[in-house]
Amino acid sequence: MSNYKFILSGGGTGGHIYPAIAIADELKSRYPNAEFLFVGASDRMEMDKVPQAGYSIEGLWISGIQRKLTLRNLAFPFKLMTSLLRSRKIINTFKPNVVIGTGGFASGPLLQVATSKNIPSLIQEQNSYPGITNKLLGKKVNTICVAYQGLEKFFPKEKLKLTGNPIRQDLLHISGKHIEAKDSFHLIHSKHTLLVLGGSLGARRINELIASNLEFFEVQNVQVIWQCGKLYYEQYKHYNDLKHVQVHAFLNAMDMAYAAADLIISRAGAISVSELCIVAKPVLFIPSPNVAEDHQTKNAKAVADKNAAVMIKEKDLDATFQQHFTRLILNEDIREELGRNIKALAHEDATITIADEVEKLLKIK
Repeated sequence: MSNYKFILSGGGTGGHIYPAIAIADELKSRYPNAEFLFVGASDRMEMDKVPQAGYSIEGLWISGIQRKLTLRNLAFPFKLMTSLLRSRKIINTFKPNVVIGTGGFASGPLLQVATSKNIPSLIQEQNSYPGITNKLLGKKVNTICVAYQGLEKFFPKEKLKLTGNPIRQDLLHISGKHIEAKDSFHLIHSKHTLLVLGGSLGARRINELIASNLEFFEVQNVQVIWQCGKLYYEQYKHYNDLKHVQVHAFLNAMDMAYAAADLIISRAGAISVSELCIVAKPVLFIPSPNVAEDHQTKNAKAVADKNAAVMIKEKDLDATFQQHFTRLILNEDIREELGRNIKALAHEDATITIADEVEKLLKIK
Protein backbone atom coordinates (compact mmCIF):
# COMPACT_ATOMS: atom_id res chain seq x y z
CA MET A 1 0.00 0.00 0.00
CA SER A 2 1.49 3.36 -0.97
CA ASN A 3 -1.52 5.65 -0.62
CA TYR A 4 -0.31 6.68 2.82
CA LYS A 5 -1.21 10.02 4.38
CA PHE A 6 1.35 12.24 6.10
CA ILE A 7 0.86 15.43 8.08
CA LEU A 8 3.93 17.63 8.55
CA SER A 9 3.94 20.56 10.92
CA GLY A 10 6.57 23.18 11.57
CA GLY A 11 7.24 26.78 10.80
CA GLY A 12 7.78 30.34 11.90
CA THR A 13 11.24 30.39 10.33
CA GLY A 14 12.94 28.77 7.34
CA GLY A 15 14.86 26.59 9.80
CA HIS A 16 11.63 24.76 10.64
CA ILE A 17 9.97 24.92 7.20
CA TYR A 18 12.72 23.71 4.86
CA PRO A 19 13.49 20.51 6.81
CA ALA A 20 9.78 19.62 6.69
CA ILE A 21 9.70 20.18 2.92
CA ALA A 22 12.90 18.11 2.47
CA ILE A 23 11.37 15.21 4.44
CA ALA A 24 8.12 15.43 2.43
CA ASP A 25 10.05 15.42 -0.86
CA GLU A 26 11.97 12.27 0.15
CA LEU A 27 8.76 10.49 1.25
CA LYS A 28 7.03 11.55 -1.96
CA SER A 29 9.85 10.00 -4.02
CA ARG A 30 9.26 6.72 -2.16
CA TYR A 31 5.44 6.87 -2.17
CA PRO A 32 4.30 8.79 -5.28
CA ASN A 33 0.62 8.14 -4.47
CA ALA A 34 0.86 9.37 -0.87
CA GLU A 35 -1.10 12.42 0.33
CA PHE A 36 0.64 15.23 2.20
CA LEU A 37 -0.79 18.02 4.33
CA PHE A 38 1.24 20.71 6.10
CA VAL A 39 -0.01 22.56 9.18
CA GLY A 40 1.53 25.91 10.11
CA ALA A 41 0.90 29.17 11.94
CA SER A 42 -1.59 31.17 9.89
CA ASP A 43 0.39 34.45 9.87
CA ARG A 44 3.92 33.10 9.29
CA MET A 45 6.11 32.50 6.22
CA GLU A 46 5.16 28.82 5.83
CA MET A 47 1.79 29.91 4.39
CA ASP A 48 3.72 31.12 1.31
CA LYS A 49 6.75 28.81 1.22
CA VAL A 50 4.91 25.47 1.47
CA PRO A 51 2.51 26.08 -1.48
CA GLN A 52 5.55 27.29 -3.50
CA ALA A 53 7.05 23.84 -2.87
CA GLY A 54 3.87 22.19 -4.19
CA TYR A 55 2.12 21.13 -0.97
CA SER A 56 -1.21 22.02 0.68
CA ILE A 57 -1.18 23.79 4.04
CA GLU A 58 -3.69 24.56 6.79
CA GLY A 59 -3.10 27.42 9.21
CA LEU A 60 -3.55 27.51 12.99
CA TRP A 61 -4.16 30.68 15.03
CA ILE A 62 -1.11 30.25 17.26
CA SER A 63 1.99 32.12 18.39
CA GLY A 64 4.65 31.72 21.06
CA ILE A 65 4.62 33.05 24.59
CA GLN A 66 6.45 36.38 24.88
CA ARG A 67 9.16 36.60 27.54
CA LYS A 68 7.60 39.66 29.15
CA LEU A 69 4.00 40.39 30.15
CA THR A 70 2.16 41.54 27.03
CA LEU A 71 -1.37 41.57 25.66
CA ARG A 72 -0.31 38.84 23.25
CA ASN A 73 0.38 36.57 26.23
CA LEU A 74 -3.15 37.14 27.52
CA ALA A 75 -4.46 35.82 24.19
CA PHE A 76 -2.25 32.72 24.32
CA PRO A 77 -4.66 30.38 26.22
CA PHE A 78 -7.44 31.22 23.73
CA LYS A 79 -5.12 30.66 20.76
CA LEU A 80 -3.98 27.35 22.23
CA MET A 81 -7.54 26.08 22.80
CA THR A 82 -8.60 27.18 19.31
CA SER A 83 -5.53 25.51 17.77
CA LEU A 84 -6.10 22.25 19.66
CA LEU A 85 -9.72 22.10 18.45
CA ARG A 86 -8.69 22.95 14.87
CA SER A 87 -5.88 20.33 15.01
CA ARG A 88 -8.37 17.70 16.17
CA LYS A 89 -10.66 18.55 13.24
CA ILE A 90 -7.76 18.44 10.73
CA ILE A 91 -6.56 15.04 12.01
CA ASN A 92 -10.08 13.54 12.15
CA THR A 93 -10.75 14.67 8.57
CA PHE A 94 -7.38 13.83 6.99
CA LYS A 95 -6.73 10.61 8.97
CA PRO A 96 -2.88 10.57 8.73
CA ASN A 97 -0.81 7.39 9.05
CA VAL A 98 2.10 9.35 10.55
CA VAL A 99 2.48 12.91 11.88
CA ILE A 100 5.86 14.65 11.66
CA GLY A 101 6.84 17.82 13.56
CA THR A 102 9.89 19.97 12.80
CA GLY A 103 9.47 22.56 15.55
CA GLY A 104 7.80 25.95 15.79
CA PHE A 105 4.55 27.00 17.44
CA ALA A 106 2.08 25.15 15.20
CA SER A 107 3.65 21.73 15.73
CA GLY A 108 2.76 21.84 19.46
CA PRO A 109 -1.05 21.60 19.28
CA LEU A 110 -0.98 19.30 16.24
CA LEU A 111 1.41 16.74 17.77
CA GLN A 112 -0.40 16.99 21.10
CA VAL A 113 -3.64 15.89 19.43
CA ALA A 114 -1.91 13.22 17.29
CA THR A 115 -0.20 11.59 20.29
CA SER A 116 -3.42 11.69 22.34
CA LYS A 117 -5.05 9.67 19.53
CA ASN A 118 -2.10 7.22 19.40
CA ILE A 119 -1.17 8.19 15.84
CA PRO A 120 2.50 7.28 15.19
CA SER A 121 4.52 10.48 15.41
CA LEU A 122 8.06 11.76 14.98
CA ILE A 123 9.75 15.07 15.75
CA GLN A 124 12.91 16.43 14.16
CA GLU A 125 14.96 18.69 16.46
CA GLN A 126 17.39 20.87 14.52
CA ASN A 127 19.19 22.55 17.42
CA SER A 128 21.74 21.47 20.00
CA TYR A 129 19.36 22.89 22.64
CA PRO A 130 15.66 22.05 22.08
CA GLY A 131 12.88 24.62 22.22
CA ILE A 132 9.95 24.42 24.64
CA THR A 133 7.56 22.83 22.11
CA ASN A 134 9.79 19.87 21.28
CA LYS A 135 10.86 19.35 24.91
CA LEU A 136 7.20 18.91 25.88
CA LEU A 137 6.42 16.69 22.88
CA GLY A 138 9.48 14.47 23.41
CA LYS A 139 7.75 12.55 26.20
CA LYS A 140 4.80 11.67 23.94
CA VAL A 141 6.08 10.99 20.40
CA ASN A 142 7.47 7.65 19.14
CA THR A 143 10.74 8.88 17.62
CA ILE A 144 12.99 11.94 18.02
CA CYS A 145 15.47 12.64 15.21
CA VAL A 146 18.30 14.93 16.34
CA ALA A 147 21.29 16.67 14.76
CA TYR A 148 23.57 16.85 17.80
CA GLN A 149 24.87 14.42 20.40
CA GLY A 150 24.08 14.83 24.09
CA LEU A 151 20.33 15.44 23.80
CA GLU A 152 19.47 12.65 26.24
CA LYS A 153 19.58 15.50 28.79
CA PHE A 154 16.28 16.69 27.31
CA PHE A 155 14.65 13.65 25.71
CA PRO A 156 14.05 9.95 26.54
CA LYS A 157 17.24 8.23 25.39
CA GLU A 158 15.51 5.21 23.85
CA LYS A 159 13.58 7.45 21.39
CA LEU A 160 16.64 9.35 20.09
CA LYS A 161 18.06 8.83 16.58
CA LEU A 162 21.14 10.84 15.58
CA THR A 163 20.29 11.69 11.96
CA GLY A 164 21.51 15.24 11.32
CA ASN A 165 19.41 17.95 9.69
CA PRO A 166 17.83 17.64 6.23
CA ILE A 167 19.65 19.95 3.77
CA ARG A 168 19.52 20.94 0.10
CA GLN A 169 20.78 18.08 -2.05
CA ASP A 170 22.68 20.38 -4.47
CA LEU A 171 25.20 21.15 -1.71
CA LEU A 172 26.47 17.57 -1.81
CA HIS A 173 28.09 18.20 -5.18
CA ILE A 174 30.12 21.42 -4.86
CA SER A 175 33.62 19.92 -4.58
CA GLY A 176 35.57 20.53 -7.76
CA LYS A 177 33.43 23.54 -8.72
CA HIS A 178 35.71 26.22 -7.21
CA ILE A 179 37.00 27.63 -10.51
CA GLU A 180 33.62 27.41 -12.28
CA ALA A 181 31.95 29.11 -9.27
CA LYS A 182 34.49 31.95 -9.15
CA ASP A 183 33.95 32.51 -12.87
CA SER A 184 30.17 32.59 -12.40
CA PHE A 185 30.58 35.47 -9.91
CA HIS A 186 33.24 37.16 -12.15
CA LEU A 187 35.82 36.92 -9.35
CA ILE A 188 39.59 37.29 -9.55
CA HIS A 189 41.24 33.87 -9.14
CA SER A 190 44.38 35.18 -7.43
CA LYS A 191 42.39 36.70 -4.56
CA HIS A 192 40.81 35.01 -1.55
CA THR A 193 37.00 35.09 -1.56
CA LEU A 194 34.97 35.83 1.57
CA LEU A 195 31.28 34.81 1.56
CA VAL A 196 29.09 36.69 4.07
CA LEU A 197 25.69 35.22 5.07
CA GLY A 198 23.24 36.77 7.51
CA GLY A 199 20.10 34.79 6.69
CA SER A 200 17.42 35.58 4.09
CA LEU A 201 16.30 38.79 5.81
CA GLY A 202 19.83 39.85 6.75
CA ALA A 203 21.67 40.51 10.00
CA ARG A 204 22.13 44.14 11.06
CA ARG A 205 25.25 43.64 13.16
CA ILE A 206 27.04 41.51 10.56
CA ASN A 207 26.24 44.09 7.87
CA GLU A 208 27.65 46.88 10.06
CA LEU A 209 30.79 44.81 10.63
CA ILE A 210 31.36 44.15 6.92
CA ALA A 211 30.70 47.78 5.94
CA SER A 212 33.25 49.02 8.49
CA ASN A 213 35.90 46.50 7.32
CA LEU A 214 35.75 46.83 3.53
CA GLU A 215 39.04 48.78 3.44
CA PHE A 216 40.64 46.16 5.73
CA PHE A 217 39.54 43.36 3.34
CA GLU A 218 41.03 45.23 0.38
CA VAL A 219 44.39 45.53 2.18
CA GLN A 220 44.21 41.75 2.89
CA ASN A 221 43.66 41.09 -0.86
CA VAL A 222 40.18 39.67 -0.15
CA GLN A 223 37.12 39.98 -2.41
CA VAL A 224 33.67 39.80 -0.82
CA ILE A 225 30.38 38.16 -1.84
CA TRP A 226 28.06 39.85 0.65
CA GLN A 227 24.46 38.66 1.09
CA CYS A 228 23.13 41.57 3.12
CA GLY A 229 19.46 40.48 3.10
CA LYS A 230 16.46 42.09 1.44
CA LEU A 231 15.80 44.40 4.42
CA TYR A 232 19.23 46.01 4.05
CA TYR A 233 19.94 45.97 0.32
CA GLU A 234 18.98 49.59 -0.36
CA GLN A 235 21.28 50.72 2.48
CA TYR A 236 24.36 48.82 1.26
CA LYS A 237 23.99 48.42 -2.53
CA HIS A 238 26.22 51.46 -3.25
CA TYR A 239 29.22 49.35 -2.17
CA ASN A 240 28.82 47.49 -5.48
CA ASP A 241 30.83 50.41 -6.89
CA LEU A 242 33.92 48.98 -5.18
CA LYS A 243 35.92 46.53 -7.32
CA HIS A 244 36.40 43.94 -4.55
CA VAL A 245 32.78 43.87 -3.26
CA GLN A 246 29.53 42.31 -4.53
CA VAL A 247 26.40 43.13 -2.53
CA HIS A 248 23.39 40.82 -2.99
CA ALA A 249 19.93 41.01 -1.40
CA PHE A 250 19.64 37.25 -1.79
CA LEU A 251 21.76 34.49 -3.35
CA ASN A 252 19.75 32.05 -5.47
CA ALA A 253 22.70 29.86 -6.50
CA MET A 254 23.84 29.03 -2.97
CA ASP A 255 25.79 25.99 -4.15
CA MET A 256 27.93 28.23 -6.41
CA ALA A 257 28.37 30.83 -3.65
CA TYR A 258 29.64 28.16 -1.27
CA ALA A 259 31.89 26.65 -3.96
CA ALA A 260 33.48 30.06 -4.73
CA ALA A 261 34.26 30.82 -1.07
CA ASP A 262 37.63 30.38 0.64
CA LEU A 263 36.24 31.60 3.97
CA ILE A 264 32.65 32.08 5.19
CA ILE A 265 31.14 34.42 7.80
CA SER A 266 27.70 33.23 8.88
CA ARG A 267 24.98 33.30 11.48
CA ALA A 268 24.54 29.98 13.30
CA GLY A 269 20.97 28.88 12.71
CA ALA A 270 20.72 25.10 12.91
CA ILE A 271 20.13 24.54 9.19
CA SER A 272 22.92 26.96 8.23
CA VAL A 273 25.31 25.05 10.50
CA SER A 274 24.26 21.71 8.94
CA GLU A 275 24.78 23.10 5.43
CA LEU A 276 28.21 24.47 6.35
CA CYS A 277 29.27 21.04 7.68
CA ILE A 278 28.45 19.58 4.25
CA VAL A 279 30.20 22.44 2.43
CA ALA A 280 33.37 21.84 4.51
CA LYS A 281 34.88 25.33 4.24
CA PRO A 282 36.44 27.33 7.11
CA VAL A 283 33.70 29.27 8.92
CA LEU A 284 33.64 32.21 11.28
CA PHE A 285 30.31 32.06 13.14
CA ILE A 286 28.73 35.23 14.54
CA PRO A 287 25.65 33.84 16.33
CA SER A 288 22.57 36.02 16.75
CA PRO A 289 22.02 36.81 20.46
CA ASN A 290 18.34 37.59 19.78
CA VAL A 291 16.85 34.11 19.26
CA ALA A 292 14.88 31.90 21.66
CA GLU A 293 16.95 29.90 24.17
CA ASP A 294 20.12 31.49 22.66
CA HIS A 295 20.07 28.58 20.16
CA GLN A 296 22.59 30.07 17.78
CA THR A 297 25.35 30.52 20.36
CA LYS A 298 24.87 26.91 21.48
CA ASN A 299 24.89 25.65 17.86
CA ALA A 300 28.09 27.56 17.03
CA LYS A 301 29.80 26.54 20.28
CA ALA A 302 29.04 22.84 19.60
CA VAL A 303 31.07 23.17 16.37
CA ALA A 304 33.77 25.53 17.66
CA ASP A 305 34.44 23.26 20.68
CA LYS A 306 35.51 20.54 18.21
CA ASN A 307 37.98 22.96 16.53
CA ALA A 308 35.72 22.86 13.47
CA ALA A 309 34.93 26.60 13.25
CA VAL A 310 35.70 29.93 14.92
CA MET A 311 32.98 31.66 16.94
CA ILE A 312 32.91 35.36 17.86
CA LYS A 313 30.09 36.79 19.97
CA GLU A 314 28.61 40.07 18.73
CA LYS A 315 29.82 41.93 21.82
CA ASP A 316 33.43 40.92 21.06
CA LEU A 317 33.48 41.83 17.36
CA ASP A 318 35.06 45.28 17.65
CA ALA A 319 37.86 43.98 19.85
CA THR A 320 38.72 40.68 18.15
CA PHE A 321 37.31 40.38 14.61
CA GLN A 322 40.31 41.65 12.64
CA GLN A 323 42.71 39.53 14.69
CA HIS A 324 40.69 36.32 14.07
CA PHE A 325 40.18 37.13 10.39
CA THR A 326 43.86 37.87 9.75
CA ARG A 327 44.91 34.60 11.42
CA LEU A 328 42.54 32.63 9.17
CA ILE A 329 43.23 34.38 5.88
CA LEU A 330 47.03 34.22 6.27
CA ASN A 331 47.22 30.60 7.35
CA GLU A 332 46.11 28.00 4.82
CA ASP A 333 46.91 25.14 7.24
CA ILE A 334 44.41 26.46 9.80
CA ARG A 335 41.75 26.92 7.10
CA GLU A 336 42.27 23.36 5.83
CA GLU A 337 42.12 21.94 9.36
CA LEU A 338 38.84 23.74 10.08
CA GLY A 339 37.44 22.47 6.76
CA ARG A 340 38.40 18.86 7.58
CA ASN A 341 37.04 19.05 11.12
CA ILE A 342 33.68 20.56 10.15
CA LYS A 343 33.29 17.96 7.36
CA ALA A 344 33.60 15.24 10.00
CA LEU A 345 30.41 16.60 11.65
CA ALA A 346 28.35 16.37 8.43
CA HIS A 347 25.33 14.09 8.05
CA GLU A 348 24.98 13.80 4.28
CA ASP A 349 22.19 11.21 4.42
CA ALA A 350 20.05 12.99 7.04
CA THR A 351 16.90 13.28 4.92
CA ILE A 352 17.10 9.63 3.85
CA THR A 353 17.69 8.45 7.43
CA ILE A 354 14.73 10.47 8.76
CA ALA A 355 12.47 9.07 6.03
CA ASP A 356 13.65 5.57 7.05
CA GLU A 357 12.49 6.33 10.62
CA VAL A 358 9.10 7.50 9.28
CA GLU A 359 8.79 4.24 7.33
CA LYS A 360 9.30 2.25 10.54
CA LEU A 361 6.34 4.13 12.04
CA LEU A 362 4.14 3.12 9.10
CA LYS A 363 4.44 -0.47 10.34
CA ILE A 364 2.89 0.41 13.71
CA LYS A 365 -0.73 -0.72 13.72
